[in-house]
Amino acid sequence: MSVAVKHDELTFPSGEVDCHAWHFTGEGDALATDPGRPVVVMAHGLGGTKDSGLQPFAESLAAAGLDVLAFDYRGFGASGGSPRQTVSMAGQLEDYRAAMAAAARLPGADPARLVLWGVSLAGGHVMAAAAHRDDVAAVVSLTPLVDGLAAGRHALASHKPSAMLRSTWEGMRSRVGAPRMMPVVARPGELGALTLDGCLEDYLALAGPTWRNEIDASVGLELGNHRPGKQAKHVRAPMLVQIADLDRSAPPHAAAKAAFAGRAEVRHYPCDHFDVWPGKEWHAPAVRHQVAFLTRVLAPV
Repeated sequence: MSVAVKHDELTFPSGEVDCHAWHFTGEGDALATDPGRPVVVMAHGLGGTKDSGLQPFAESLAAAGLDVLAFDYRGFGASGGSPRQTVSMAGQLEDYRAAMAAAARLPGADPARLVLWGVSLAGGHVMAAAAHRDDVAAVVSLTPLVDGLAAGRHALASHKPSAMLRSTWEGMRSRVGAPRMMPVVARPGELGALTLDGCLEDYLALAGPTWRNEIDASVGLELGNHRPGKQAKHVRAPMLVQIADLDRSAPPHAAAKAAFAGRAEVRHYPCDHFDVWPGKEWHAPAVRHQVAFLTRVLAPV
């Protein structure tokens, strides 16, 4: 269970855009060293905003003694940038790295002990962002999407081919012409990025005031070439990968393959993609495992 922790608001530059973030100050000195506390950089998944379910995760980590910087990608939530509601994998990774630089500058934070935390789409971003870095002390990847091609094949088991062709066609039209929007989440049979039964209700239960249920239809084309799991072998820090074994959105087998390549500690949950979020049965165990992992690997020597 998360504990209410006060947070401050700030912005940081990423390219020509200002990204908006929340800073949660860690409680106590259990994980502090002379330079300061470790600091978690936290980001959401596909079309997500920080006010849509991230705060309980951040509060739990801050209560355990870690600073947390949770941010919105360019074009989403409270961050600047245009076009709005358009996913660029390269742009989001640039934002994540800019957030790491901003986290390293936080007062009371240890710039040599960054913790990268990502869920779903960001669960893959953290592997790419951590690769080849010595200032990353730990990585937490929750129900990660690490291979866009594998995700496409995985989706065939639970989506009608006609629905997938329709969204692909809309994406191609958006890519070559004016941006075309579709819902992030919709009911089965409707046009949308996530249309499995229950997804609409699960996402709406998390949605914060800055979240919008629309996304550039070209997102599917972006996902097709997205394979951050290939970077897992280059992550030097201890890594925790949390896999929902019944995940219909982010293929569990691809997450397991990336975890093996990254020599990660792995936790399995007998649930679907959204069942690790606040209000769901497997949220508390997932948070408990994150806190236990991070307090162990970050404990001062």
